[in-house]
Amino acid sequence: MTLPFVTEPEQRVAIPNVVAHLRAGGLLAYPTETVYGLGSLPTPEGLSALIQLKGRAPGKPFLLLISSRAMAQSAGLTFNASASALASAFWPGPLTLVLPGGEGQLPDALRGVEGGIAVRHTSHTGIAQLVAELGTPLTSTSANRPGQPAAPGVTRLVESFRAAVDAGQLLVLDGGVLGNVPPSTVLDCTGPIPKMIRAGAIPVGELRGAVGSLAP
Repeated sequence: MTLPFVTEPEQRVAIPNVVAHLRAGGLLAYPTETVYGLGSLPTPEGLSALIQLKGRAPGKPFLLLISSRAMAQSAGLTFNASASALASAFWPGPLTLVLPGGEGQLPDALRGVEGGIAVRHTSHTGIAQLVAELGTPLTSTSANRPGQPAAPGVTRLVESFRAAVDAGQLLVLDGGVLGNVPPSTVLDCTGPIPKMIRAGAIPVGELRGAVGSLAP
């Protein structure tokens, strides 16, 4: 099923259906401020289904979308001085921070090799509202098969995952065709000095201009 998700009225109508679908164990394809994503509840079952849907090798972590810094903290994730300054300067927005913590509250499958869990406070207003209504972070990975470019709109996305859509496993939110926007910048904030994991939408110069020595 595909639901329109461009205007505020469309988003208000769709969100209760999406929340029910996710809580029933379903998967979601949705727009973000960068590219279309695939997601689930942050549970071992949800992550397993997402890995199988995407055909992704096990052991590669997913990130979490949150609707507030408090949501990350309630899941046991912690912010050091650098992470706190970066979040204050660039959230909501296309900055992903890898944070320590979350043991016993979030699945270990979310944890990367550096030992942290990647989170982003999304600036897509509809998805932020969805995550707030869900009351828990939403997992996220780009909506493509491994090695393929991310889908700019739902037509190619549905073609790539037709079987899951037809089976009712994958619900698709149509947020229109997204612009050619780089993916989020990813910083490892598990130590006192942040490290660049992936260059993206926010250049290093902009990070340093905002938070000085607390940026990589």
